[in-house]
Amino acid sequence: MQKSKACVIRSFTDVINPHPFAQLKYKRGLMDPSLYKAATRGDVATLKRLLEVDPTILDSKTPQLNTALHLAALHGHTDFAGEVLNVKEELLVAKNNDGDSPLHLAARYGEKGVVELFVRRARSWPPEDPTTAEGPLRNPLMMTNKAGDTPLHDAVRNRRNAVALLLLDMNPDRGHDLNGLGESPLEIAAREGLVLVVERIVKHPWAQQVSVNHHVRGTALHQAVLARHIRILEILLEKRPELIDLTDSNGNNALHYAAKKNHARAVDILLNKRMNLAYKSNHEQQSPLHVAAHYGSTDAITALLRCCPDVAEMEDNNGHTAFHASVVSGKANAIRCLLRRVVRAKEVLNHVDKNGNTPRHLAASMSHINSALVLLNDGRVDPCVLNRDGQTARSLLEIRGEMDAYELHLWTQLMRHEPIWCRNQPVPPLRRHKGSASAPGDFRERLGIQVILASLVATVSFAATVTMPGGYSQTEGTAIHSHRAAFKIFLVSNTIAMSSSSVVLLCFLYPVKYYSYKVNQVLWGQRLTCLACLAMIVSFMTAVYVTVAPTVRWPVDMAMAIGASTPVLVILILGRQVFFLRL
Repeated sequence: MQKSKACVIRSFTDVINPHPFAQLKYKRGLMDPSLYKAATRGDVATLKRLLEVDPTILDSKTPQLNTALHLAALHGHTDFAGEVLNVKEELLVAKNNDGDSPLHLAARYGEKGVVELFVRRARSWPPEDPTTAEGPLRNPLMMTNKAGDTPLHDAVRNRRNAVALLLLDMNPDRGHDLNGLGESPLEIAAREGLVLVVERIVKHPWAQQVSVNHHVRGTALHQAVLARHIRILEILLEKRPELIDLTDSNGNNALHYAAKKNHARAVDILLNKRMNLAYKSNHEQQSPLHVAAHYGSTDAITALLRCCPDVAEMEDNNGHTAFHASVVSGKANAIRCLLRRVVRAKEVLNHVDKNGNTPRHLAASMSHINSALVLLNDGRVDPCVLNRDGQTARSLLEIRGEMDAYELHLWTQLMRHEPIWCRNQPVPPLRRHKGSASAPGDFRERLGIQVILASLVATVSFAATVTMPGGYSQTEGTAIHSHRAAFKIFLVSNTIAMSSSSVVLLCFLYPVKYYSYKVNQVLWGQRLTCLACLAMIVSFMTAVYVTVAPTVRWPVDMAMAIGASTPVLVILILGRQVFFLRL
């Protein structure tokens, strides 16, 4: 008890009569720990006692140059901040090491009470001399930190809706101030989805002083489209219709952004407002349809072609149509969508770029197998078109040199099509090619996994047949449950599993070097392996039913349900990849 009293007396003595080391820190401008604790706790009584001892103690700062007012604002202590301002009001414009004022911190962390206090003080702030370089920056509401952010920037970026509205009530013009990155609070609010803040900013008349055209990140309209905020998009189009014609630094308008993000609703809204946006190109002469095709945005492609079907004929700087753009990026889903939606697709499909390449040429030369196969299966694609070097898609694959398994599969398909379609047309002579010395790593791994899985299934199936559920009759040597229907299902499914896995093993083990290049064989091997696994699951469930059902029922029902859900879960997770090898 005496020890605790001594600690209390010593701490109180340190407050009234600071230790010599503390006085040394004051001289160096560092904050006394007692003041630091009082500011973080909002202890007004301790602040008053410290001011009685040393009236200049508020001049001290932390190593990051935070004053006591910064700390009070950061922790939301309104009373403490008010007491500090009563003593030293100029701390309202003090900056820490990051250039943040106390109002920056209060706005960033959403301390509405502190912000209200600072705003009231800012209203009575003496007018600044606009002729001085520091004048406009000294106003607490207009001060910027090292990143060029005003308090409103920080409030909006951190989604402090109430604080942002409070700051806008004080000075609505601040909604268009640009920070170091060239972003205004309006653009940030549009990106963050702050509907009330956007409405408040656009309601105020705006005398545009800085051109927002060709901004790196686009306008507030671009940000609303990127973040998929439909309500904000509608507000901006209604109140600031001039934004629809503005572009980012690459010449992309808001429709380009909607196409990139596959936002069909935004595409429809923008086209209803200004249909000619679909025909406006960026600095690379890419239309919104080019962008949608490049990113595989099938919903946006559908919306664009439904409204403006002839936009599919537009070309970029390289003479590429939307088909070329989807092939270059390897988006086979976009190609399928274009094939279904484009009017006069035959002319567009066989259109050549500045190098004389059709989309099919590009798919072959870039080894985009999926895209090439999609085009190959469409009868409107002309396989006989020669580029400027006199090459077809098939010959472009040949001049690449050694082919892996996928390329060889594509080359085989192209080679079969040319004699049919190009019977009377000159095409490059056929070159017989061998595959590469070894299949690609992922291809070999796929084969190895199938061989291991097939081996396991064959082993388990053989063992299940030898042991037989329920065992054998000691007198006749036959299976005890052979008369039951469940046992017959077990026998058939186990035989399917054994036979399917054996076929996979024989195909991949003999001869490996030849079959490692045959994609069709791998496809069938994958399907047979899936069939073997399904058959093994069925044989397991029937074996459980035969041996356990006569004694207890509920574990059998649970085992049947779990076993039946296994293939369903696999199909739900993988979809068509369960049965089709992904190229």
